[in-house]
Amino acid sequence: MRSLHLLILALSAGASVAFAADQTDLRGLEIATQADKRDEGFGDTTATLTMTLYSSRGETTQRRMRARILETESGDKRLIIFDEPGDVRGTAVLTHTHLDGSDDQWVYLPALERVKRIATAGKTGPFMGSEFAYEDLTAQEVARYTYKHLKDEPCSGGQCFVIERHPVNESSGYSRQIVWIDEAEFRVWRVEFYDRKDSLLKVLTFDGYQVFDERYWRARSMKMENVQTGKHTVIEWSGYKFGNGLTDAAFDPSRLADSR
Repeated sequence: MRSLHLLILALSAGASVAFAADQTDLRGLEIATQADKRDEGFGDTTATLTMTLYSSRGETTQRRMRARILETESGDKRLIIFDEPGDVRGTAVLTHTHLDGSDDQWVYLPALERVKRIATAGKTGPFMGSEFAYEDLTAQEVARYTYKHLKDEPCSGGQCFVIERHPVNESSGYSRQIVWIDEAEFRVWRVEFYDRKDSLLKVLTFDGYQVFDERYWRARSMKMENVQTGKHTVIEWSGYKFGNGLTDAAFDPSRLADSR
């Protein structure tokens, strides 16, 4: 699954499968690998995002952003640029995902006129005050987890596989995740995140899927609910465009200050 897609679980195959095969339930791994194959080859994507933060009392804060995603053999590169409100305009967050090992992340802060590298410990923290963590913004490569197929059951997308995955990286803020993937198109509909004490922390749900180029499914809405605090964040995606001709140069951390 891909995308903040910041967040749709992009799962790699090939060498990643060999890495995880001896540590995991083969049925769970098979499902994760198939989900990845359904999304291979999109090249690059741009989109507009509206992120709304809801407090436990129902108060809201809204931010408008743009996303750029580049598919590469070594892992996706993702750039999020903030346009509104004025106090965050120009802030940019860049992620270089790696097929295994720790990702690289940077944030450009206009007020300080500097690019700051996000330390490993900081990736478990909230993304711009939302219920999404920085580690949620990365493509969730297969080699990062071990898997177990739990069951099949009805879900919002019809009939779903339910798999459990455990992060290999001990610095992750999560002990495990449970993922619902529909059997028809291998789209993710729900993810439950458990904290390091193995208590349910957050629930991510996807809605309004659209298909592009008769193959690539993208959700219009992603809701992350923190069940421990009562807060939640909704990200709405629009204006998806593929084949924009993006190159590595657009994802160079030294050029974050010039992102527009």
